[in-house]
Amino acid sequence: MQIKKGIPVCPGVAISRAVVLDAEQLAIPKRVIASSQVDDQLKRMRQALENSRRDVEQVRDQTAATIGADLASIFDAHLAMLQDEHLIGQFEGKIRTQHVTAEFAVYSVMRTLFDRFSQMDNQYVRERVHDLWDLERRIIRHLIGRTRDELRDLTHDAVVIAHDLTPSQTAALDKNKIKALATDIGGHTSHTAILAHALGIPAIVGLEDVTLNTSPGDTVIIDGNRGLVIIDPDAAQLMEYRQHLRRIVELETSLDELADLPAITRDDTPITLMANIEFTSEIRPAIEKGAHGIGLYRTEFLYLASDERPTEERQYEAYTEALRTLDGKPLTIRTLDLGADKFHDNGQTEHTTERNPFLGCRSIRFCLQNLPLFKTQLRAILRAAAAGPIRIMFPLITSIMELRQAKMVLNDVVEDLEDDVVPFNRDIPVGIMIEVPSAALQAKLFAKEVDFFSIGTNDLIQYTLAVDRGNERIASLYSGAHPAVLLLIKEVVRAAQRAKIEVSLCGEMAGQPEYVMMLIGLGLRTLSITPPAIPEVKKIIRSVTTDQCRRVARRVIGFESDREVLNYLREETRRVVPGVFAD
Repeated sequence: MQIKKGIPVCPGVAISRAVVLDAEQLAIPKRVIASSQVDDQLKRMRQALENSRRDVEQVRDQTAATIGADLASIFDAHLAMLQDEHLIGQFEGKIRTQHVTAEFAVYSVMRTLFDRFSQMDNQYVRERVHDLWDLERRIIRHLIGRTRDELRDLTHDAVVIAHDLTPSQTAALDKNKIKALATDIGGHTSHTAILAHALGIPAIVGLEDVTLNTSPGDTVIIDGNRGLVIIDPDAAQLMEYRQHLRRIVELETSLDELADLPAITRDDTPITLMANIEFTSEIRPAIEKGAHGIGLYRTEFLYLASDERPTEERQYEAYTEALRTLDGKPLTIRTLDLGADKFHDNGQTEHTTERNPFLGCRSIRFCLQNLPLFKTQLRAILRAAAAGPIRIMFPLITSIMELRQAKMVLNDVVEDLEDDVVPFNRDIPVGIMIEVPSAALQAKLFAKEVDFFSIGTNDLIQYTLAVDRGNERIASLYSGAHPAVLLLIKEVVRAAQRAKIEVSLCGEMAGQPEYVMMLIGLGLRTLSITPPAIPEVKKIIRSVTTDQCRRVARRVIGFESDREVLNYLREETRRVVPGVFAD
């Protein structure tokens, strides 16, 4: 039994078999397999070699057609190695004698060859190391790719163990089979964490080496309350956690009884609880949990969950389906937040590697540089708005000119739809996400040009504190309780109130129990959160008065450190709802 400690990002407990995803660019760990699995690993290895051979032939032929047969001949050496019986025999020997996975067999044999070639006196031979490296990556990519394909077609429940998951990988997970996630890297608001919240499954990130210590098929316990991953638990641990699972089910059942009750404080102040979603399939469960509507529809996952860019019709259908499911409840659509770590690699948009992508061409910047893509989405939104209450929200606005550019594009789309005589609704509210310090500091100016604000604390914290929210090495520095973040939230709420426009908060912070009283005390009356968090947040709301919340907010604004703030907020929350935090 091994116990690993990481950063808990989504509460709950799961017990299941592990599916392990390796990363192509990292060392492949040695994993021992059962004797009965040897033939399957041999078959996988041979298929990967065959697929690699086809790849190289295709590259060779394309190269010959574009730059000449002479240069294309360099790939003949790759083909020769892929068919070399001695090399293939070494791969097979590793699998048969050491009972290891095909990935590790290829990795270990090729690394031995790297070392030998690198030490040769002959410069020509030394330079062939690059060919070996390319070949190894190609073979392993096919092996790992098959594992990822299998992940989409699981026939049993599983927990996913990975170095990291891209948003597109996470978006493609089978929600009915995946019971928990654990990754080597990541932080509280990495996109893996956000989607785990949306799926309502336990998740732990920042485990550093959990993939090295877990083998496919291992029984694993994911304790999202304590941040623990237990690999091959003993009988005592299994019994303890199975009992814990029963208690969790009982608690969730009691909280779900609040679904039909209003989110109203003890002194009769209503708080609107909205839901954050990625897919229309999440709407019905959100409404069942008590959501009043959708406060954040992350539409980029329509792109990330598909191999092809969604057409205007596909997007229109998704939005109208959402409206039908909401049955009159409001839908706030955030325009595409592609870029940074969320790229849809279909060759239809310009994507260059950036040194610092979170400070680069992402979100509204990306849309303004890819106008056909942006206009296609806006057309779909405006058309869908004819079927129900929709609001448009532009993300990562940093300047007033950026907002005006986005609104100009929206006006152009309105004119195009009029010219095309297509039914649509031109009179829909337009808002922005406040998620960078420049927008927060100029909130008074922005309030004159929009209908509403939504405070996106995930990025606001990241940019205010200069902390990469997905970096486990500095995860402790990422904190919504930092006094600077609280002051920015306070100023944005004040600017919205003075301008008499609506303001909500849609970051992960809104769904964390310790922050609820403070946010109400700062003046927020709309919170948009992940659906599983709604019952617990509602319980806190129904247990407090606005006067209590104001006192809490006034007190924390005077604190000097996030530690002071967090300790105080937890203490005050425990006073009104004992047992709200897992031990």
